[in-house]
Amino acid sequence: MNRITQLFNIKYPIIQGGMIWNSGYKLASAVSNSGGLGLIGAGSMYPEVLREHIQKCKKATDKPFGVNVPMLYPNIEEIMNIIVDEDVKIVFTSAGNPKNWTSFLKGKGITVVHVVSSSVFALKAQDAGVDAVVAEGFEAGGHNGREETTTFTLIPMVKEKIRIPLIAAGGIATGKGMLAAMVLGADGVQVGSRFAASVESSAHENFKNKILETKEGETQVTLKELAPVRLIKNKFYQDVQDLYAKCPTKEELSSLLGRARAKHGMFEGDLIEGELEIGQIAGLIHSIKPAAEIIAEMITDFELAKNDVTKYNF
Repeated sequence: MNRITQLFNIKYPIIQGGMIWNSGYKLASAVSNSGGLGLIGAGSMYPEVLREHIQKCKKATDKPFGVNVPMLYPNIEEIMNIIVDEDVKIVFTSAGNPKNWTSFLKGKGITVVHVVSSSVFALKAQDAGVDAVVAEGFEAGGHNGREETTTFTLIPMVKEKIRIPLIAAGGIATGKGMLAAMVLGADGVQVGSRFAASVESSAHENFKNKILETKEGETQVTLKELAPVRLIKNKFYQDVQDLYAKCPTKEELSSLLGRARAKHGMFEGDLIEGELEIGQIAGLIHSIKPAAEIIAEMITDFELAKNDVTKYNF
């Protein structure tokens, strides 16, 4: 047992990222049933769709699971009330001020974790009363921090500043990566990209297969003026770069992005015009596997790596 397994009452300190268009109840329940903590990604769900996924997740697992809520969500109050109504016990918040909802959720007996990209934001989250933080490095897929601090640097910096449990995220898809994060001070890890390429992920098969094809250097963070996001370099990404060459206004970038671009890419499988969000670690993902197998491999890899480390004598 460590601080994360105790906090969530789970077997392994592995949390599945609450990724938009990837993290429905099938993935969340599969991860929870396998000893990790599954998260339903509310960011791509209308309120009543979220309610349906929570109810289905309860039927699919008797283990703890949670909901990830980007706080920029337009229906945030309705979302939070559904979470309370459905008796969800764990909420991960992101993309917003943790002070806005932490006390409300804690008052309902909910464990709250906030995603941060710097030690400054980690301290603010701790001061807001969250139970733990996810420190996410620049390697991560999807929406990203503006500081460009990598996971290897971020984790010890955050560890130095906070008292509450620390979860590492960004560039972690293997047991070796998990061990490295924990050596640097993390109590657990959050894994996104690896679970995006799982059998239970709600992403389109086109997108899952594209993840397997993505090599080192084929993702990039862009659209920092709107919200930094790491994308696979496809036609849409190139259109963004071509527009940048003309020194666009924020409005012109927003117009190019349009609406539902991420849905078109990840959920509907448009690999040309869609927004394809994935982390740099995609270059190490070579197969689509069930979530249970992914977790089992991570734990085996973790134990082997831990034993290997003891062989080094200086």
